[in-house]
Amino acid sequence: MEYEFRYSEENAKGLIEMWKGDDCLARMTYSRLDPNNIIVDHTAVDPKAKGTGAGKRIVMEMAEWARKNNQKVLPLCPFAKAIIEKNPETHDILRK
Repeated sequence: MEYEFRYSEENAKGLIEMWKGDDCLARMTYSRLDPNNIIVDHTAVDPKAKGTGAGKRIVMEMAEWARKNNQKVLPLCPFAKAIIEKNPETHDILRK
């Protein structure tokens, strides 16, 4: 399944969206602590995408984005935190 990820950030607030065609399947919001640290505060999956793995996919995309952009992440969103904790390959992005 081909997804398009869109990123935006303004006034220390960020948004990552996962699109398939004209449908936004998942969104993740974050707040910036400083130039190298973000707090993931919410992840939402469209009801029609529930059970498809869309939630995990957007968390894993955020992890890749964080790595590429030298960001550390404090996951306050319970869903994002659970996905990161279950996937040891994402532990490197965690803010200590």
